Amino acid sequence: MTGGAPVLGVEDLGRVHLVGVGGAGVSVVARLLAARGADVQGSDAVASPALEALRADGVRVWVGHDAAHVVGDDGAPLVDTLVVSSAVRESNPELAAARAAGVRVLHRSQALASLMLGCRSVAVAGAHGKTTTSAMVATVLRACGVDASFAIGGTVRVRDADGVESAVPGGHLGDSDVLVAEADESDGSFLNYAPTVAVVTNVEPDHLDHYGSREAFEQAFERFAARIVPGGTLVACADDPGSAALAAAHRAAGGAVVTYGRADGPDPVAHVRVAEVVPGAGTVTATLAGGPLGDEPRALRLDVPGAHNALNAAAAVTTAVLLGAGPDEAVAGAGTFVGTGRRFETRGEVGGVRVVDSYDHHPTEVEALLRAARPVAGDGRIVVLFQPHLYSRTRIFADRFAAALALADEVVVTGVYRAREDVDPDVGPRTITDLAERTVSGGELRAVEDRMEAAHVVAALARPGDLVLTVGAGDVTELAPVVLADLAARRAAGG
Repeated sequence: MTGGAPVLGVEDLGRVHLVGVGGAGVSVVARLLAARGADVQGSDAVASPALEALRADGVRVWVGHDAAHVVGDDGAPLVDTLVVSSAVRESNPELAAARAAGVRVLHRSQALASLMLGCRSVAVAGAHGKTTTSAMVATVLRACGVDASFAIGGTVRVRDADGVESAVPGGHLGDSDVLVAEADESDGSFLNYAPTVAVVTNVEPDHLDHYGSREAFEQAFERFAARIVPGGTLVACADDPGSAALAAAHRAAGGAVVTYGRADGPDPVAHVRVAEVVPGAGTVTATLAGGPLGDEPRALRLDVPGAHNALNAAAAVTTAVLLGAGPDEAVAGAGTFVGTGRRFETRGEVGGVRVVDSYDHHPTEVEALLRAARPVAGDGRIVVLFQPHLYSRTRIFADRFAAALALADEVVVTGVYRAREDVDPDVGPRTITDLAERTVSGGELRAVEDRMEAAHVVAALARPGDLVLTVGAGDVTELAPVVLADLAARRAAGG
């Protein structure tokens, strides 16, 4: 379902049923299709706030998958199009029934490509940084007066001119001709897009369970860049070797490229220099200059932690300027961004212990998270509850996860979140902890298979002044309230 398939207009999709409609990626497509006037329905295995939000938006949703949602008793189809993600297996009763009835089946990315028709589209790709960078692009454009549509796998949090913060769901239909999309490379589905601007934050090998090799992974990004529409631009991070190599190859093939990074770019005329980067306690400042921004350095201030976010902001500002925004307005607009859901998201504070949830699930992301967390923690310790995501990723990157997690003071690694994979009995939390030497403060990494038990252990480890992080792309996010409840109970008991 990837690469070069004909793209249908939204009006040609008819009644659309989305399988797994509560998922982060599928729910935003459902919301956008409904906002565009399509007849939309969907189902998911479990109830969730995402389903309730879709109901509020007028989407028909069911809890549980049933062939009767898509095919009548007489075998005739009840829907015209079925949308699935790569997580949906062929054995799913709705997918099986739809195929038997001859219903059109589209991958989520193909439905999103339908929404992109007629738009100036921005597709943000990379092994990490996609959600934050795409949310920054949408935020900067909004601050510059462009109400862009966007499809992003997380809530976008912004601050207005009066300092009031608000959150916008990851699926938003704007009134401009710009659509910003987080482009998922995990299954190759980003090859369904033909963007005006393609942003590549990095080409660091991941998802090798799908690609099989580093070479195949890198070739997919080359194909992605080749899908940029005539007159479009590749915006690539020069600090990442894989992204820099992609930029060089695309330029050699005659494509337009703008790079960004802390180092000098290969083409000074088309490079945005990120300089004077200063991380703070929940902030980062820098200067941006060069390329489409002009030679004059402009001061950037972000109210999100981590030096890496200065690079993400550079990509967002550059993209906005390429789409017609003024450089001063774009740089200032980046300062209205205050984060996305599950990216260093504070979940609560009890007894002087702050609990933050973060989606990071690749070793490079985990390292960046912990380096960003250090100034936030101040004199307190960093206590991490980490849930590995995918058996294949855990096995391939176990040593790098161990090294990254050692940057914390206390670490508990719980059982692997299997996601789309079958259980691998040879891979678990000890796959990581057995390779770890010591944490930054000299403690051992603990392996606790049961996630609820792991949450209780983390709460017991925490003390006033500590920063607790629940980290991973799976259901570890559900454990932040467990930790907070334990802390509250301990405080009530005088502990």
